[in-house]
Amino acid sequence: MKILLAVLIVVIAGFAGFAWLTLHWSYSEGERAGFVQKFSRKGWLCKTWEGEMALVTLPGTIAEKFTFTVHDDAVAARLNANIGKRMALHYEQHIWLPSSCFGDTEYFVTAAQVAP
Repeated sequence: MKILLAVLIVVIAGFAGFAWLTLHWSYSEGERAGFVQKFSRKGWLCKTWEGEMALVTLPGTIAEKFTFTVHDDAVAARLNANIGKRMALHYEQHIWLPSSCFGDTEYFVTAAQVAP
């Protein structure tokens, strides 16, 4: 019984450590600019802000979509206030997240500003 309990504790600690590592260590980071066309708070149990940005290089070309997640309510408020405007988003990419409860995407927006 003690061995089973010890194994269970090691597995839980390992999962918690892995989750902490994937949330605090970013695989990559960068900036993307475009028009935020969709932004909403969704989820059954874990509510997260999820958005979609149209990346347009030239007028008349097909837009690439960039889907992202926002954890910070201040950044979410800034995005909500500027939907439809050209914006620059700073993001961090976190891969191998153990659950969709942290967000639907692996791109987490940490800052947003209206682009000139």
